[in-house]
This record gives sequence, structure tokens and C-alpha cells, in this order.
Amino acid sequence: MSDKPSVLFVCVHNAGRSQMAAAWLTHLAGDRVEVRSAGSAPAETVNPAVVAAMLEEGIDISAEIPKVLTTDAVKESDVVITMGCGDVCPVFPGKRYEDWVLEDPAGQGVEAVRPIRDTIRTHIEELLSELLPA
Repeated sequence: MSDKPSVLFVCVHNAGRSQMAAAWLTHLAGDRVEVRSAGSAPAETVNPAVVAAMLEEGIDISAEIPKVLTTDAVKESDVVITMGCGDVCPVFPGKRYEDWVLEDPAGQGVEAVRPIRDTIRTHIEELLSELLPA
């Protein structure tokens, strides 16, 4: 394990919540945190409303591709955060596991995605204060 904390965000399709969380953490932490996201049944593409909502914040995730959840991704992460979708992750001793209960942006427009995006940012800011204390 490196000196840099690593975080894995997991959602079923890796097309909405987990992509926003990974993008926020990357945006706010830069290279101080290793960031991964994955899903148990990845979608073909990231949700377009999610891409649009993040672009409003100056974060372009249009090139992101949903990825499949692997045991290695969990093993290599210090913190594993599921996104309220009931995913079952492999459990390893010494890892920190959290479940963030968030509305699913699937099938919703940008107006509905904005509050989810903003809630995720708040969660990320709290996580960062714990991972990288001043």
C-alpha cells in the first residue's frame, strides 16, 4: 500500500453516482488521493445528465468509461464506498467500508441530478477532511 490513500467508489452501473464521486475526489484532492470507481454490472456509457451536471461545475467526465468491479480493485483500496445500491463488495480486513445512500440519477434529467451531485460533493469534502487532515 502506498503512502497516498486510495478510495474506490462502487455502484451497480458505474455510470452516475460513483462517476460523480470519483470526479469530485480527483478534482478536489488532485494527486494526493488515488481514486477508482467501478460497478458490478457496468453500463455502456456514463449517464449524459451526469456528464452535463458535472460540466456545470467545470469537471469534464465525458471521456470516462464504466468499469467492472474486481476483487483486486477492492484489495488495492483503503476506503471502499458503495453508493446506496446494495452492491456486495468483497470484504477484506483493514479496509474502511461506507455506504452513501443517494438517489439514483438513472433516467433523470440534469435538474434532478444537480442535488445528487451537490450531496456527493459534501460527502467528498467530509471524506477529504478525514483522509488528508490539515
